[in-house]
Amino acid sequence: MPLLLLTSPGARPRWRRCIVNIKILIVEDDEQFSYLLAEQLRDARYEVLHARNGRKAVELVRDIAPDLVLLDILMPRMDGWETLRQIREISDVPIIMVSSITNEMDKVRALQMGADDYVTKPISRLECMARIEAVLRRASRPSTTGEILRVDDRLTVDRARHEAYVEGQPANLSPIEYKLLISLMDNAGRITTSRRLLNDVWGWEYTDEVSYLKVYIHYLRQKIEPDPSNPRYILTERGKGYLFQMPSR
Repeated sequence: MPLLLLTSPGARPRWRRCIVNIKILIVEDDEQFSYLLAEQLRDARYEVLHARNGRKAVELVRDIAPDLVLLDILMPRMDGWETLRQIREISDVPIIMVSSITNEMDKVRALQMGADDYVTKPISRLECMARIEAVLRRASRPSTTGEILRVDDRLTVDRARHEAYVEGQPANLSPIEYKLLISLMDNAGRITTSRRLLNDVWGWEYTDEVSYLKVYIHYLRQKIEPDPSNPRYILTERGKGYLFQMPSR
């Protein structure tokens, strides 16, 4: 097991063993914050990479392929929004936005642009680790079956390929959209509560993040419904949750 050198301005070098199979990229221009965050991650035995600007982050994602990215929004030269956009053009790596901005619309914007989570500074060590573990767990969760599910003549789901097909063409679902669809389909004909869906797709740490669910239900409808404003498959049960309806044949 290799050794990592840990340093801070004016500090003596220290060496610590780390697990190299999980690499986390911190994209942050605040040296003190990034150093403290890196210490927490290394204590948890993650390998840590660091980029002080968005351009370097995109380069590292392309060349090194980290397992997760922690991305700040307010950075010079290229901010977190543009960095997120460029990363999503080349990679599906899980991304957690880490920002001092608490505006809920920014959280929704991050999810719409492809981020997997959004946390605000300051964040406790326990919450930070829990969210990182939850995102990594979602990204690595294997399919439990390889069956092909035929909903009707229009919609088919291939669980081995983790893909849905609409009229024979790939729906190009994101990993979260696919997991949400499978969770709904596994409970077809029954109301699935919002908390249950959040737990199944994001993890127990996210059972109060209803805005996440609403955003991804919207995305999913846009990709699989013939008329997203009048859904055929994913029905909203107000105050209860959602129901996946199998069309009558």
